[in-house]
Amino acid sequence: MEIQRWYKDGLRFKCRQCGKCCGGGPGFVWTSEEEIAAIAKELGMSKEEFESTFIRKVRGRGKTLKERANFDCVLLGEDGKCLVYESRPIQCRTWPFWDACVETPREWNRTAKRCPGCNAKEGKLYTQEEIDESREKF
Repeated sequence: MEIQRWYKDGLRFKCRQCGKCCGGGPGFVWTSEEEIAAIAKELGMSKEEFESTFIRKVRGRGKTLKERANFDCVLLGEDGKCLVYESRPIQCRTWPFWDACVETPREWNRTAKRCPGCNAKEGKLYTQEEIDESREKF
């Protein structure tokens, strides 16, 4: 039985590749071995070279992308665009449909103030089912 959520009529979103979701505070961008390999390939690096440059291990938790001193993701270009957009981790692909962002209309609106792609009129209308699938992935 499907649970009816506050966003039962869907939510609009269009990634503007503005980079506003890629920094601003300390955090983690968890990566799988498959994601690491795909990103390394997109950058033309070996998996080992990529890991030694861009990955940190968090004891007992896994591997995460490093951050710059200002907490921006190390893969955020100077132009504010992701350097590996096509192979970005699932955590990045499921933004802004994370539990914390869609838990309530208030949280969604708070997210939309930071992210210009939320509620974008020309954005895709994501169904409740699509949003819930994204939430389950991350």
